[in-house]
Amino acid sequence: MYGIFFRLWALTFLGVTQATTVATNLYIVNKVIDPDLYPRPAVLANGTFPGPTIFGKKGDHFIINVTNSLTDERMLRATSIHWHGIFQNQTNWADGAAMVTQCPIVPNDSFIYDFDINQAGTYWYHSHYSTQYCDGLRGAIVIYDPDDPYIEEYDVDNESTLITLSDWIHTASPTPLLSNDSLTTLINGRGRSLQVEVTLNTLSPLAVIDVQPGKRYRFRIASLACDAPFNFTIHGHKMTIIETDGEYTTPLVVDSLWIYAGQRYSVIVHANQMIGNYWIRADPLFPRGYPGFDNDRNSAILRYNGAPEVDPETADSSMQPLNEDDLNSLKSSQPPGKPELCGADIVIPIKPTWHPDINLFDINGTPFTSPSVPVLLQILNGTFDPDQLMPSGSVYKLKANSSVELQLHGITKGGPHPFHLHGHSFWVIKNALSDKYNWVNPARRDTVPTGFDTNLTVVRFFTDNSGPWFLHCHIDWHIPLGLAVVFAEDPEGTSAHLKPPPPSYDEICPAFSKYTGDTAILRITEPEGHGA
Repeated sequence: MYGIFFRLWALTFLGVTQATTVATNLYIVNKVIDPDLYPRPAVLANGTFPGPTIFGKKGDHFIINVTNSLTDERMLRATSIHWHGIFQNQTNWADGAAMVTQCPIVPNDSFIYDFDINQAGTYWYHSHYSTQYCDGLRGAIVIYDPDDPYIEEYDVDNESTLITLSDWIHTASPTPLLSNDSLTTLINGRGRSLQVEVTLNTLSPLAVIDVQPGKRYRFRIASLACDAPFNFTIHGHKMTIIETDGEYTTPLVVDSLWIYAGQRYSVIVHANQMIGNYWIRADPLFPRGYPGFDNDRNSAILRYNGAPEVDPETADSSMQPLNEDDLNSLKSSQPPGKPELCGADIVIPIKPTWHPDINLFDINGTPFTSPSVPVLLQILNGTFDPDQLMPSGSVYKLKANSSVELQLHGITKGGPHPFHLHGHSFWVIKNALSDKYNWVNPARRDTVPTGFDTNLTVVRFFTDNSGPWFLHCHIDWHIPLGLAVVFAEDPEGTSAHLKPPPPSYDEICPAFSKYTGDTAILRITEPEGHGA
């Protein structure tokens, strides 16, 4: 991994409870890279894929200066950065969702993201400007908890125990995908592609995760995918889930789990097997990815200290897969509202439809289109009526201090669709593939798959974070295709709720309004045949 920030600090955080200011720079650059031996131009943070891991602890203050140095006209050159899973309470302007909370940063300009993190867990950052993060602008965030309830249950939790999963395409993200042969699974930035092996008759190196016999490891599994879900396994080893998307769960032992774009899990793994090499597998779901283990694609290696440096020969089959109904919140917190369907103060159906004649999705009859002025600026300028807020038909007003129930209907076209909510985590009362409702202690998270045509997912959250917040499918091509809405949460109270943004906030929209470098690329939508 490329976690260049705070390595020494991360080793000593348990002895430090005082909040720290974490200041750093992310330089957004173009570079040709070949993580699977297929060279392609990319958009990267600090020139690496994944980008540098950002470490901190609960309560820290972050000052992250993002400088846009993009020059490659084949890809998008403006940018914005979203800090996925971070609530941005009082700093909605730092959420990074282009044209929802800010204008994109144009080339040769910079913007300072200045916010507190009063959460702990596994998060990530990525471009939130059209489909740009599929070109490489993504990295992990680890926020340690000085009061971690599981600290006695594991021995190692550091940069070496972070496992990032990414899908990787061989063409720039706005251009048509020719076939799934161009999809590679990268684990910690390394992987093998069938397309490359056939062309070059060689094998690219795989990621290796080293463990000491007898030690217990907290592996933080983060899906940085822009499309594919993965079935994740470590041969010969059980995994005890203790975290979903920054929220503690009761311990749950599994030997495999599906992880969708944007989701994260922490699992405890005991290195108690014979010294040797064991396959780590992240098998994507077809047609969202290209599954299979020929030439050991979709794989990495768990290597015990003392084992030879050779590929594993292990075989395994899952006998204890994750059933998401078995995930429960450690805090046993009941969801807000009455324990019955439609028992919240506000109930909103989220029903997507696919329109093949125009190649777009809609939600509740309206395809999302990016507004010409960020929703936050519209609100700060005194527009509170959802009928007046742009984009028309895609903004839902939420009253402060209210329980909100979202009824997320599945859709087979392009599915399964993982929906992510900015600004909040939510209680998952009903999973898509289940008939069970949990009103007592459901797991909390910020990203959830919504299944297929006949499926329903039910989640709840509480409106205690004023500002406009994005809800969207995290298959990145599906946002330009309309699969998103915005919640204007307590718009009348937003101005008073927010801390002042940095001076550069007032400068990025005038600069972007004059910028035309991405106009042609933004007209390109996801091609028929992968699209949906």
